[in-house]
Amino acid sequence: MSKQDVLVLGGLRAETLEGLKQQFTTHLVKDAKELSALLARIGNGIRGAARGTHIGVDRAMMEQLPKLEIVANFGVGYDGIDTKAAAERGIIVTNTPDVLTEEVADTTLGLLLMTVRDLPAGERYLRAGKWPSGDFPLSKGSMRDRKVGMIGLGRIGLAIARRLDAMGVPVSYHTRNPRKDVPYNYYPDLAAMAEAVDTLIIIVPGTAETKGMVNAKILKALGPTGIVINVGRGVVIDEPALVEALKSHTIQAAGLDVFPHEPQVSPELLALDNTVLLPHLGSGSVFTRNAMGQLMIDNLVSWFRDGKPLTPVVETPWPRKA
Repeated sequence: MSKQDVLVLGGLRAETLEGLKQQFTTHLVKDAKELSALLARIGNGIRGAARGTHIGVDRAMMEQLPKLEIVANFGVGYDGIDTKAAAERGIIVTNTPDVLTEEVADTTLGLLLMTVRDLPAGERYLRAGKWPSGDFPLSKGSMRDRKVGMIGLGRIGLAIARRLDAMGVPVSYHTRNPRKDVPYNYYPDLAAMAEAVDTLIIIVPGTAETKGMVNAKILKALGPTGIVINVGRGVVIDEPALVEALKSHTIQAAGLDVFPHEPQVSPELLALDNTVLLPHLGSGSVFTRNAMGQLMIDNLVSWFRDGKPLTPVVETPWPRKA
């Protein structure tokens, strides 16, 4: 297979970049500011794109890449890609499902335990040398009396639910449509589920439909012992409403791995002591990130060698719909 020209957008691990270079002629863009000049120079020759982080692929970019056939996304979430425009232009979009499912589920459970039991504050207490002066206060929360409501029950959601099953924690879920293959209680109405549980775990992508779906109404329904865990996308939560709910103790706490304007985090969230905040590290192990990078590469290789993507997203299915 002759080496095809592939545009590399945003940060990727060195191992992944090296793998791309072995298979393709790569053109790396680390910053969106570099993009226009590069596209003006070589845009007509680009047939594939490997998308890392924080650089979107919109309709305007696609118009500057007339020969673009495939956008291979690093990660499950691909909300930075205009899939409607891609589908209209016959461009395949792929992502990296499955290889990160268990890692993200592990991280979610860790974030949940950290938040419910206030474990980060306990570690800070010890490191500050306060333990000899008295025991750390008992945590208000416990997993023993929790009821979890899942917002989203795809691959990762199911992996999280399996872990909660093992802990004896009741699980309910809210999705667009009920699943026939799970034993959990289904709530078509999110507010009704929030009233029935005390813990929300968000594991849905950021779309026009999900943006701001966890709003002041949902947070109030969750109640004063309520805890919100977000490992989906930051935009799913109405952030000002969340800040107010945390300040007023409308809910008890929040554990967040994702934010609306990453890598920037709201100073108001940073100032609160009833939050646990992580820098979007759900899949952040060397093992899993290497597997994600390899699947991204394999999608590109399979497309240019065999004419078939391995993991196309639902908006650009393969074989293509008539």
